[in-house]
Amino acid sequence: MPEQNYIRGVHLLTEPDTEEYFSRLPFMEMLRSEPEFQKPVTYFVGENGMGKSTLLEAIAAAYGFNPEGGTLNFSFSTYDSHSELYRLIRLKKGWLRPRDGFFLRAESFYNVASYIEELDSRGGSGPLVKEGFGGKNLHEQSHGESFFAAIMNRFRGNGIYILDEPEAALSPQRQMSLLVRIHELVENGSQFFIATHSPIVLAYPDADIFELNEKGAVLTDYRDTQTYKVSKYFLDNTDKMLNLLLDKD
Repeated sequence: MPEQNYIRGVHLLTEPDTEEYFSRLPFMEMLRSEPEFQKPVTYFVGENGMGKSTLLEAIAAAYGFNPEGGTLNFSFSTYDSHSELYRLIRLKKGWLRPRDGFFLRAESFYNVASYIEELDSRGGSGPLVKEGFGGKNLHEQSHGESFFAAIMNRFRGNGIYILDEPEAALSPQRQMSLLVRIHELVENGSQFFIATHSPIVLAYPDADIFELNEKGAVLTDYRDTQTYKVSKYFLDNTDKMLNLLLDKD
């Protein structure tokens, strides 16, 4: 197990109430088996509704991140929608402490940008918060540009970075640039947890991939994931698939 791993595993402290929606999600079996995170990059993949984002959010919140995203120091709340799962788990932490960290989720990054703008509007003796994100107001950029600015400028290394479906804001070219950035940060002592539907984002080689399905969560090789196989088959057989999907003769 890499020495740099700040989160080495997760332990389920107690069973959730059966009324909780996440109690029936596939990853609960994985939590009961107390998984260890062996690689610097850990992916969670699977169909919609399998609980990838719920699990990622719980890990982030259990570590101390704001459920809506940001650094460990961000304490705003726009809409309280996160589950109580984070209260039911305990993270197994490594002996090293990260110098940096960020929880980046596409669906609530607008709220993070608004909080940064609010902090800067208060003034103070130190530099503006936006300087750490490239110096430009995030709301004055496209969603993809602001998202990528955070990754390129605010992720500083020796950190823990939790990314929830980053491809939602990034073009295929930027997704490939994200792989380069992940590698740079891993080489600089960082650990990643990523939920994704993108075969590009999923392609980082030194990674563990937990594929969630109705039977649970299984460690899976990249080319054996449904994310890879379905994407590859569609691209290799585009006309055939379109005829089938669009019911063309």
